[in-house]
Amino acid sequence: MAGLAVWKPFNEIDRWRREFDRRLSEMFHEVGPAEATTVKVPAIESFVKDRNLIIRADVPGLEAKDIDLTVLDNVLTIKGERKEEKEVNKDEYIRREVAYGSFERRVTLPDGTDPEKIKASFKNGVIEVTMPIGKEVAAKKIPLEGAKPEAAPEAKK
Repeated sequence: MAGLAVWKPFNEIDRWRREFDRRLSEMFHEVGPAEATTVKVPAIESFVKDRNLIIRADVPGLEAKDIDLTVLDNVLTIKGERKEEKEVNKDEYIRREVAYGSFERRVTLPDGTDPEKIKASFKNGVIEVTMPIGKEVAAKKIPLEGAKPEAAPEAKK
């Protein structure tokens, strides 16, 4: 016959907390201790201001010499590489979330973009590409099938 074990409620709560933390970390793609990450594409934002399309890309830890910008067939390509500096051995890491290696990000430009008029700058780890656009660029709302149509707002008097 097996002996009885003493129930320790705080051990159970601690186990639940660790499991919750593990699942939350997985949900947000957090890496564990001593795990090297692969390079992700840089985060970008794009917007229209004063009849110019502006595209910004975050490339922290890089210098301008580490980045190549090209345009081919209305596609802007941002390439770069973040080189790993061997300061410590892999076994000495407690946590490692910084990504190293090469990356490439492509952005389709509006029709009629003149590559000769594209300008780019680099400051504090952010690339900013500016180009004039010939026609107004606006988003078109596309209704979802099966969705309830919204009630039309009443006209103001």
